[in-house]
Amino acid sequence: MKFEPVIRSLLDTDLYKLTMMQAVLHHYPAAEVEYTFKCRTEGVELAPLAIEIREQIKHLCELRFTENEIHYLNNIYYLKPDFVQFLKLFQLNSDYVHLGNNSDGEFDISIRGPWLHTIMFEVPILAIVEEVFSRNENKKVDVKEGQRRLIEKTDFIKAHPLRDKFKLMEFGTRRRFSREWQQHVLEHLNRAIGDNLVGTSNVYFARELGLKPLGTMAHEYLQAFQALGPRLVDSQKEALDVWAREYRGDLGIALTDVVGADAFINDFDRYFAKLFDGVRHDSGCPFEWADKILAHYEKLGVDPKTKSLVFSDGLNIPLAFQLLEKYHEKTNLVFGIGTNLTNDLGTKALSIVIKMTKCNGQPVAKISDSPGKTMCKDEAYLTYLRSVFKLQAE
Repeated sequence: MKFEPVIRSLLDTDLYKLTMMQAVLHHYPAAEVEYTFKCRTEGVELAPLAIEIREQIKHLCELRFTENEIHYLNNIYYLKPDFVQFLKLFQLNSDYVHLGNNSDGEFDISIRGPWLHTIMFEVPILAIVEEVFSRNENKKVDVKEGQRRLIEKTDFIKAHPLRDKFKLMEFGTRRRFSREWQQHVLEHLNRAIGDNLVGTSNVYFARELGLKPLGTMAHEYLQAFQALGPRLVDSQKEALDVWAREYRGDLGIALTDVVGADAFINDFDRYFAKLFDGVRHDSGCPFEWADKILAHYEKLGVDPKTKSLVFSDGLNIPLAFQLLEKYHEKTNLVFGIGTNLTNDLGTKALSIVIKMTKCNGQPVAKISDSPGKTMCKDEAYLTYLRSVFKLQAE
């Protein structure tokens, strides 16, 4: 059976996959990892879609970067020539991806292999699962309803008195309704609120639509350092140090919630606070987080107005403006909005993730600031990790 390809270019991914991949090539090219898939949406049965998902992954693994795409990447100044040359040869290998059922009988995807050769799987596989689900389960979706909602959002932005201070990043690749719909959303945003749209995480659409590709690091980058050599208690500091050595002042937004914001703040001393341009929120109450971060900057003698706070946890437009209203006079604010833009057509989007769960044969974990988001296969390790960073159990 032939299926229309979901992914048609290796550029159809989030920029932070490429920026992390470059750091892996230069610092940890021999690291071995494992990723685990999880569907957080209750009552969804994905097993009947396994044949199509497998075929879509097979097609994904036939793709290569084209000459024009390599030329585009060569013009992104912080991507180094040796890395772009590596991408010229790069191809994903389906042998590293395993589909089946887990011990609870639920549909499962696991990815195991060299970090350098598996890091690019997460975003396109999540986009594949979401779009295959949409094609099969949401066949009667009303695109006009999606368009109405989208126009309502941009009208809200245009009418708001703080519009000139609103900076929007489109972050919706992983859970988009479809590739075509994401393109439509970006084209509409660019037409309707072009001054507010600072860019997109999607490298393909950044190239196609003349937008700025945006992104730095994801949870897996800091998680991996739990197994890459330093003492566990120093893993976040080592990850930030390596990032700074790799990018020398570029891509300076640090992710704060790999083992919780409080543990991050303990590690984010004056050196890091001055070195990095800002920090990103991805779980927990955004207002509590912002208050903590701003207080921390002030305690360290760092002017928050010289730094940026990036919000990216399940945002919608009204919540973004609530945050803007409260904090715009205190610091620079940027809002990364994903699912609420690229999968809001009146049907429920899946809540799906792929997270690193092992590195070099050892368990690694993300301990989220939001209850229920923590992912780890080894409860003993999770207990140990919490004790090392002085965290309470959920």
